[in-house]
Formats: sequence, structure tokens, C-alpha cells
Amino acid sequence: MTDNAPKKKEKKAKGTVFVRKEICKGCSYCIDFCPPRCLDFSPDFNAKGYHYPILSPPEGCTGCGLCGLYCPDFAIYGVKFKDVEKLKQDAADAA
Repeated sequence: MTDNAPKKKEKKAKGTVFVRKEICKGCSYCIDFCPPRCLDFSPDFNAKGYHYPILSPPEGCTGCGLCGLYCPDFAIYGVKFKDVEKLKQDAADAA
């Protein structure tokens, strides 16, 4: 017997987020408004005593950047992987 059930396509991350955990106030806007629902609070605390966001699961991130648009403190921002390489190159060229 063969299994004709459709195979689940493994999800692959298209981007990532960068969190400046030291300035995060734990407001949860980034988590609440994340379209792929890939952000959650870290079990750890920052120096101010707040839980900061982490990717969970990381393969869900699209790098859309909406997390950064909603953050009132600019403590998080999303970047597509293709743009990360360009930013690295730009930084190297500027140095």
C-alpha cells in the first residue's frame, strides 16, 4: 500500500528579528501583531525586569518588519535574510 496523503512542506524562515532587549518594556505589541505568530516572551528578564520577545518558532519569521513598526521603543525589528546580507556588505563598504 502506498500513502497518497499530501506531504507537509517543511517551513523555512525567510527572515529574522533583532531585539534590543535592554530597552524592551515587555508591552507585547510585537507579539500581538506578528502576522505569522512567531514571537513569544522569553523566559528570561532584561536588566529592567521585563520579559523581552524571542522567535518561537524561528522558522515562522518572514522578516516583514511589522514588529518594529508597532514597537513604541524601537526595541525590535525584522529583516529578510536577503536584506541582512546587503546590510553586512554596506557596513563593510563603509568601514
